[in-house]
Amino acid sequence: MELAGRTLTVDVGRVAKQANGAAFMHYGDTTVLSTATASDKPRDGIDFFPLSVEFEEKMYSVGKIPGGFNKREGKASENAVLTARVIDRPMRPLFPKDYRNDVTLNNLVMSVDPECRPELVAMLGAAISTSISDIPFDGPCAMTQVGLVDGEFVINPSQKVWNDGDLQLTVASTKEKVIMIEAGANIVPEEKMIEAIYTAHDINQTIIAFIEKIVAEVGKEKHTYESCAVPEELFAAIREIVPAEEMEQAVFTDDKQTREENIKAITEKLEEAFAENEEWLAVLGEAIYQYQKKTVRKMILKDHKRPDGRAIDQIRPLAAETDIVPRVHGSAMFTRGQTQICNVCTLAPLSEAQKVDGLDENIKSKRYMHHYNFPSYSVGETKPSRGPGRREIGHGALAEKALMPVLPSEEEFPYAIRTVSETFESNGSTSMASTCSSCMSLMAAGVPIKAMVAGISCGLVTGETDDDYIVLTDIQGLEDFFGDMDFKVTGTTEGITAIQMDIKIHGLTRPIVEEAIRRTREARLYIMDECMKKAIVQPRKELSPYAPKIETMQIDPEKIGDVIGKSGKVINAIIEETGVSIDITEDGLVSICGVDAEMIAKAKKYVDTIVTDFEEGQMYEGVVVSIKEFGAFIEFAPGKEGMVHISKIAKERVEHVEDFLTLGDRVRVKCLGKDKMGRISFSIKDAK
Repeated sequence: MELAGRTLTVDVGRVAKQANGAAFMHYGDTTVLSTATASDKPRDGIDFFPLSVEFEEKMYSVGKIPGGFNKREGKASENAVLTARVIDRPMRPLFPKDYRNDVTLNNLVMSVDPECRPELVAMLGAAISTSISDIPFDGPCAMTQVGLVDGEFVINPSQKVWNDGDLQLTVASTKEKVIMIEAGANIVPEEKMIEAIYTAHDINQTIIAFIEKIVAEVGKEKHTYESCAVPEELFAAIREIVPAEEMEQAVFTDDKQTREENIKAITEKLEEAFAENEEWLAVLGEAIYQYQKKTVRKMILKDHKRPDGRAIDQIRPLAAETDIVPRVHGSAMFTRGQTQICNVCTLAPLSEAQKVDGLDENIKSKRYMHHYNFPSYSVGETKPSRGPGRREIGHGALAEKALMPVLPSEEEFPYAIRTVSETFESNGSTSMASTCSSCMSLMAAGVPIKAMVAGISCGLVTGETDDDYIVLTDIQGLEDFFGDMDFKVTGTTEGITAIQMDIKIHGLTRPIVEEAIRRTREARLYIMDECMKKAIVQPRKELSPYAPKIETMQIDPEKIGDVIGKSGKVINAIIEETGVSIDITEDGLVSICGVDAEMIAKAKKYVDTIVTDFEEGQMYEGVVVSIKEFGAFIEFAPGKEGMVHISKIAKERVEHVEDFLTLGDRVRVKCLGKDKMGRISFSIKDAK
C-alpha cells in the first residue's frame, strides 16, 4: 500500500515459516522481520498473560560494527526497550484475558532508511504477524506517527523531522477506537494535540483495511486454548462467605496497608473454608482479585464512590519541598497521597553527556538524563535490587521527555544534566510525581528552565455502553489495577510536553480522550499553584557551591592545536595546575569547568594568553624555568616560554643571571616582540 508518500510492502510466507506468524516488512529501504510465536500449552502456576515483545537493533542495519571490546550486540538499548513497550501496550489488551500460553513478538531490524523509522515498521509488523497467525487476537490494530513542523502535521516523519520537530506522537487504533497514545511535545496546546491524535486515528483505518485484506488472503484460523478463567461456582461460593458489603468495607480505605490487611484477613477466611478443594485453592488468589475489582468498579461507576472517599476530580493531599539532601547540586521531594518521590539533580561539563551508539545517526549523545528507581520498600515488599527493569526505564524516559522542552540550550547553560528520581513510597503514578519533583530539583539546582512542568494521571471505569463511564483524576494504585485506563499527561501552563496512555479495554471514544486531556490540564495547573510554587517559584540565580562552574570562551579554530599542544602536553599542564576540566569543540568553543572560581579564571587566562598574538608592550606574569649564561627563560603559560636577555633583567649591570633570578621565581615581564630566531623576547626591568 501507499502510506504517507512511500510504499509499504509485506512479504508473507517467504521467510520464518516455522513461526506462528511472520511478516517481512519493507517501508522505503527500512526492513524489519516481525514474528509472532506462541507455546503449545499454557504456563503452569501463573495468573497473568506471559507476553514478551522484543525490538532487536542490529548495527549492520546502518553499516556499523558495534563499539567496545565485544564486537556483537549486547543487551537491548534504551531505545529498544522503549520501542518494545510501545508495541506491547496497545497489543496486550487485544489478547484473551484468560490466555496463559507464552507469546513472543520479535522484531528484527535489518536495514534502516533514515526516511522511514524502523520503530514504526516494527509496530506495524508486530500487528500484522499476530493478526495473520493462529494466536487468538482481537485485532487487527495499526499505528501511525505524527510530527509537527511550522504548525503543520507530518505523517510518519523521517528520523530528522522526528528529532527536530515540535511533536513526536504515536497513536495505535483498532477499527473503532484509539487504544494507545505516546507523545513528546514542545508545549503543544491541548486542541492541537487532540487534532493530531485523530488525524493519526483516521490514517490507522486505511492501514487496518490493508491488514484485513492480508488476513483474508493468508491468515490462519485461530487455535483453541485451555481457558484459565475462574469458575463461576467459586465466585458464588465466595459471595456466600464474604458478602458484597464486607468486601466494600475491606477495600474502601485511603490507607494501602490497612486495605492489604483487610484483604489478607478475607483470604485467610476463604482458604480455611476451601481447605479441602485443591482446584479452587489454586485459583483463589485470582478469584479474590476479581471480586475486589468488581466491587471497586461497581462503587465508582454506579455510586461515584472512590476507595479513599475522594470526589471524582479530587487530587490527594500534596506536599513539596526543596534542598532535603545536603551537598548535592539540587534536590526536591514531591508527595501526593501515598506516592512520594525524591529527585536529585547533578550538573557536569558537557563532556559527561551520555554517548549514544544506536541506529539513529542524528543522535550521538544525550545531554539530559533522567533516571528512575523503584525499590521494593516503596511498596512494602522485599526483593533484591537487580538494576532497572523495563518499567523503570520507561518511567524515567517519560519524565525525561516531559522536561526536555523547557531545558535551556547548551549555549545558554553549557552543562550536562542528570536527574535521578528515588521512589520513597508508591501508590499510583510515580512517573508523574517524578516529573514534578525533577522540575523542582532542576530549579533548585539553578538550571534556568523556561517554564514549570507538572504531571498527573487520569483513570477510567467503563460500563456496558460507550456512554457509561467515569473519568477519575489522580488515580491511586487500586484504581489503576482495577480500572480501564492510565492516562498520563505532563505540561506547562501553555501546553502539553508528554503523554503516555495505557488501557486494558478495546479502545477509547473521542469524548473520553478529550475529557481526560481537559482533566489533566486542570489538575496540573492546580498542582503547580497549590503545591510546587509554594516550594520554589523560579530557578535559582546561583548554582550550588558544590556544583561545577563553567566559563566559556571562543577561540580561533586554527589555534586549537596551540592550546592542546603536542600529545596534549599544554592542555594537560593547565588541567594539572588548576584542577579544572577543559573541553574544546571543533569550532573553537572552549568550556572550562571547575568548583574553584579562582582556578577557572586562571585557566581561562592561560588559554587566552596562548591564543593571543604577541604584541610589543604586553605584560605577562611567568615563572623562571631555565637559566643560561645569556639570560633566562620564562614560562608565561603552560608550554609557552619567552626569553629575558641578561641585559634586560635589571637596570644595573648584571654579571651573573643567578645573582638576580632563581629557578621557580615568579616575575612580571614586558613583551619586546620576537628576536631574530623567532623567539618571544621579554624584559623584566621595563615591566617594573
